[in-house]
Amino acid sequence: MRYDTRNMNVEDFDFIPFADGVDLGAVTEAAFNRLSFTFTEKHIRHIIAAALAPDASDNDRSVCAALLKNAQIAAEGRFPLCQDTGIATVFGWQTGSPLDLSSRVYASGDSSGKAGREGDAYEAITQAVSRVYDTRRLRFSTACPSSFYDEYDPKNNLPAQITLFSGRCALAPVPPFALQAGGSGALSMIFTAKGGGSSNKTSFVSGTKAYLSPERFRAFMREQIEHFGTSACPPYTIAVVAGGLSPEQNLLTLKLATCGAYDDMTYEPNPDGFRDRELEEEVMKIACETGYGAQFGGTRFALEAIVIRLPRHGASCPLSAGVSCSAHRNVKAVVTEKGFYLEKTCAEPERVPGFSEAVRGGEAHGGAGEASVRTVRTDGGLSGVLDSLRGAVPGERVLVSGPILVARDAAHARWKALIDAGKPLPDYCSRYPICYAGPARTPDGAVIGSFGPTTAGRMDVYAEMLMSRGAALVTLAKGNRSKEWTKACAKYGAFYLGTPGGIAALIASSYITAQEVLDYEDLGMEAVRLVTVQNLPAYVITNDKGEDFYAR
Repeated sequence: MRYDTRNMNVEDFDFIPFADGVDLGAVTEAAFNRLSFTFTEKHIRHIIAAALAPDASDNDRSVCAALLKNAQIAAEGRFPLCQDTGIATVFGWQTGSPLDLSSRVYASGDSSGKAGREGDAYEAITQAVSRVYDTRRLRFSTACPSSFYDEYDPKNNLPAQITLFSGRCALAPVPPFALQAGGSGALSMIFTAKGGGSSNKTSFVSGTKAYLSPERFRAFMREQIEHFGTSACPPYTIAVVAGGLSPEQNLLTLKLATCGAYDDMTYEPNPDGFRDRELEEEVMKIACETGYGAQFGGTRFALEAIVIRLPRHGASCPLSAGVSCSAHRNVKAVVTEKGFYLEKTCAEPERVPGFSEAVRGGEAHGGAGEASVRTVRTDGGLSGVLDSLRGAVPGERVLVSGPILVARDAAHARWKALIDAGKPLPDYCSRYPICYAGPARTPDGAVIGSFGPTTAGRMDVYAEMLMSRGAALVTLAKGNRSKEWTKACAKYGAFYLGTPGGIAALIASSYITAQEVLDYEDLGMEAVRLVTVQNLPAYVITNDKGEDFYAR
């Protein structure tokens, strides 16, 4: 892979020496500790630029300000940046002479280094992932099969996705200083926590050379970008890849591109692969024109674009597109025999130039202090909530206070099983609004762990089943929903409220005052909870007439 050697210098990394030989466990723990709570300065600057853009909408500014405040809170190290702390994903490429990767492996939960033994690299990384997700109270998101159709929560977020390449790899994203830093050899690595919402936006097309014309390829990009919608928490980093010697190479390149692996890839055409600056500008233009903005309408749908062209088989042209959400959590590392270089992140985002200006501007447009903002109290029951929302129009800001039910995919599946068995829904279903969320584990002394909305559309299949029984008449989540749901809202007089995604640390620390588990405790983060919120910001997305904000 060819890089612009002016970028990704050693000054962008902290050097951490090894105490006793190459220890991939130590590298992994340090990386996930860092990326779960802090962003790179580059990403903070992108959010600031979006907030201050002359053509940004009021909602763009408000959401970006909330993202910045969320980054400031998370950087304190208590609440992770997002409630979906992601599947732990690790990539590594050997450069120069191979390193001895028979790393120290420690018993899970023991980070002292005294009870270690020699083991392989995969085991060292796996145990480090288990330790950091446990000790930092990150969310366990994996569901492992107990049969083809049944699953269970292993309660450790394992297995991790680990891919280590030995020898030369054409697509290896190796920082230019890696060979010099490593002496005889080095291992270049990327660590990422990829949430389910952004992963679900990956698309793939088995195309042909017919796509390789300006008109056809731009039409492909427009179709994919408009299809992303808002459920994966924009503003996005958008990646598009054309070509690849196989579908697998294309999709691997896309995955790495969304992780920041090719931020410094050359724009000069060459046989191995290159970025295209003109098409990246086109992606940003298309993103602006969608009107989605930073979740609730505007121009700041994307922060950055990466468009890559790869070699291909003459009969094939694989094409893919995907995103990294506003919680852009990736760090690079270079491992040497003496220690490792770990990419720096921003422990004090408020010191980045423009931060305060962006936050003040966003708060001024956020509506929290406007007399016209509708207030919704939930402690009078669901009928009272519906009464307070009558006449609300799509796009209107509201502030929600009082108890709300928290339940998502697994709980909905259990409710369906009750109905299929001829049993009634639990009483709580028709007493409160339902928020779709799966919080991170609760830090010591906190009310709840990082808490943010999950994708609304996954629950759309339950519309008739729930609304006809007096449940789900007011829901809170993120993203656009199907026509099935909007029609049900019109039929049953229901409302769907959108809450900003990507601000889970801010919501947990500033808007939630109490929580309790009501049902299905065995589901872990998907258990049914009752949480009490105070002035939680939300937007009317679908009203009781079936009018939909995103359809406009």
